[in-house]
Amino acid sequence: MRIIAGEWRGRTIAAPRDQRVRPTADRAREAWMSILQHEIPGARVADLFAGSGALGLEALSRGALSCDFVDLSEGALAAIRANIAKLGAAERSRVHRGDALRLVRKAGVGAWDLAFADPPYRLGLGAALADAWLAEPFANVLSVEHEVHDAMPGGTETRAWGSTAVTIYRR
Repeated sequence: MRIIAGEWRGRTIAAPRDQRVRPTADRAREAWMSILQHEIPGARVADLFAGSGALGLEALSRGALSCDFVDLSEGALAAIRANIAKLGAAERSRVHRGDALRLVRKAGVGAWDLAFADPPYRLGLGAALADAWLAEPFANVLSVEHEVHDAMPGGTETRAWGSTAVTIYRR
């Protein structure tokens, strides 16, 4: 995987060695970031279900102020920490081991400017995260990756690339 744009454009990052991790394809990530490009500079970002940390690192590369990376897997957390170190992003990054849904429910309204989420498919976590945001918007903008046929609670817009879709929620 590579960082697509910004300060670290073209730099490669590693994905965790875990069959359950499904990194967002470069092409879909590029389109996703283009949709949100105006919200990224200076933003406080959360990368929920972070996996490799690619979404948060891409946001940092494009000028985000800071990023909180959240994942439960020790393998994912090790990959995130290694990628942060490789890019020299430690001062702008915080890594949290924990359940993303629990974290956002405790975070409160407006904890972040922008939250990216790429939860595991087929577990209903994307819809549960969207429901949590609708109940108490923990970010000004939430964007959730999911399978194109998944029913998501009413977001502002949904974009699809093949079998992958992203639904965006705005306050």
